[in-house]
Amino acid sequence: MSDERESALSHVPVMAAEAVAVLAPADGSIQVDMTYGDGGYTRALLDAAHCIVWALDRDPAAAARAEKLAIQYPGRLHAVNTNFADAANALRARGVEHVNGIAMDLGVSSLQLGEAERGFSFQKDGPLDMRMGHEGPTAADLVNTLSESSLADALFQLGEERHARRIARAIVETRGRRRIERTRDLAEVVARAAPAERRSRGPSIHPATRTFQALRMLVNDELGSLERGLQAAEELLAPDGRLAVVAFHSLEDRAVKQFLIERSGGEANPSRHAPPAVRAHEPTFQLLHRGVHKPTDAEVAANPRARSARLRAAVRTAAPPWRIAA
Repeated sequence: MSDERESALSHVPVMAAEAVAVLAPADGSIQVDMTYGDGGYTRALLDAAHCIVWALDRDPAAAARAEKLAIQYPGRLHAVNTNFADAANALRARGVEHVNGIAMDLGVSSLQLGEAERGFSFQKDGPLDMRMGHEGPTAADLVNTLSESSLADALFQLGEERHARRIARAIVETRGRRRIERTRDLAEVVARAAPAERRSRGPSIHPATRTFQALRMLVNDELGSLERGLQAAEELLAPDGRLAVVAFHSLEDRAVKQFLIERSGGEANPSRHAPPAVRAHEPTFQLLHRGVHKPTDAEVAANPRARSARLRAAVRTAAPPWRIAA
């Protein structure tokens, strides 16, 4: 996950060349960019081959940017404002049953971090919103209504925040006097409750970084959406279709890893003493490489946001999707 100090950078797609190499788009193929953002992956796919790209994003502003870009690629780029968790239904409603490649670039974009009114960042003061779409409760709603224990659990589980209980207690004490509505207000509450984290190299991490990360993931149900998005990819990909997922957060990367290992017929941590497992489903994916691909040192130097990126990739088999298999 990128630091708040990097939010001012213009959005640069991370590992786009590696993802396109994995997807290997061919002329006439149908590709899906599940997380359009600022269009970096979409442009790379469209320029790599004379293919068709369906660009999805739950953020209406991102979908609007995709519609503008479509003018430059007549008949080849189609924008859809939807959560990738609903990708299968959204594309089928538009007559697309199967596709040849799917790219997923997870997390929040630098563009979203840079917009104060979206409430993702504490670098600029703004309303405590954090919604990638414009539906559902805001971060302010959750901060001011969740119980202390629920807040602490969210900060610990989603933000991996060691001072989760101390921060949750400070939030509850503050909201007892006044409602917490602004990003800077929440950041100050957290900073008073927890010390800045020192790194072995580079600047310290602001105390509120993990709290904001956890709240954003909670507001947008990012792990739940990811699980459903991976299932949608499984349903949409034609045999020999390819999936490329770039994750920045350890929890997201772990979810992608577990999904692909399971769907490829393996086990995350098999025991050599355990009897062979009886499988109810045929593998729906074959891993393209073991482990993860990481960005080059040159890319990290040029774009600090890339340093935590992890790319996992797989190719679709002919087996039916697990959740709809007979």
